[in-house]
Amino acid sequence: MMHKLDSTIQSSNKNQPTIGSFERNLTWWVLGCIVVGIVLGQSFPDFFALVGEQKIAEVNLPIAGLIWLMIIPMLLKIDFSAKQDVFIHSKGIGVTLFINWFVKPFSMALLAWIFIRHLFYDFLPADQIDSYIAGLILLAAAPCTAMVFVWSNLCGGDAKFTLSQVAINDVIMLVAFAPIVALLLGISSITVPWNTLFLSVALFIIVPVIISQIARKVLLAQGDHALASALKHLHPISLLALLMTLVLLFGFQGQQILAQPIIIALLAVPIIIQVYFNSMFAYWLNKQFKVAHCVAGPSALIGASNFFELAVATAIALFGFNSGAALATVVGVLIEVPVMLSVVAIVNRSKDWYAQT
Repeated sequence: MMHKLDSTIQSSNKNQPTIGSFERNLTWWVLGCIVVGIVLGQSFPDFFALVGEQKIAEVNLPIAGLIWLMIIPMLLKIDFSAKQDVFIHSKGIGVTLFINWFVKPFSMALLAWIFIRHLFYDFLPADQIDSYIAGLILLAAAPCTAMVFVWSNLCGGDAKFTLSQVAINDVIMLVAFAPIVALLLGISSITVPWNTLFLSVALFIIVPVIISQIARKVLLAQGDHALASALKHLHPISLLALLMTLVLLFGFQGQQILAQPIIIALLAVPIIIQVYFNSMFAYWLNKQFKVAHCVAGPSALIGASNFFELAVATAIALFGFNSGAALATVVGVLIEVPVMLSVVAIVNRSKDWYAQT
């Protein structure tokens, strides 16, 4: 699997920049950052506590800044004047919407019932079973809005499709998140942290788009070479921001990992299965509809991703900071990058199979 993950970036399409040794070994850098984050979190708890407190509506501002550095380079590539390009990918958008809103939340509910309610029941605290299931459902009920830009870029995805798909999901999320969660949790009403939802859309979509398009116009005024040069210099900064994000995330959650490793490992099982099932189902559906690979890749990744900021905030609002639901959503944070990198690797390495009729 390590070899496959190390081949993730190498397999990008020919339109992507030349791959350096840093990108080829990204998997090892990711694993190293996970270890470093846990160690630093234990060694300097006060520092990480201070950084973790820098948030508005449960959205951590330092993490938001790093996410900007990750996604703005991709947004710089988008020419918004070519609006007709979006409609070319209507089949890919349809597949992703189907997976995100009609498959993913319900498949997670089923997996949680199988594994948490039955297979793992004897290994988990009985009084937290319902809470764990609720946390897993919350995790799957909304698609990611930020990190998918990174995954899309790594698999040579169409930047305009990715942005359009994420924007559509954000609009749907505003009206569908609460009813889906209420239905699957079996309760009539839930407390949705709307401030977290709206702030996340603003921080991870609106602000980066505005910044990137202003920067694009300024750079293009100096010639195409200026934009190409900027993208070349921003590429390693984007990857470094990804690694710094990992260090912070695992620094924040290191104590929980070390204190409850067995529970975290058990909760990770249905999440991992759900990611692979939904991503591969979306990928296969795109192939059946003869969707271009540059759209099928990000479609699969968006279909499998989770909006963990919203999930964590909702879990805390509904069940409390120390609840099993909050812990279950945190597990989604812990495994997001390694698992999604493996999905990127699968998408990149299967291009020849995808091209077959």
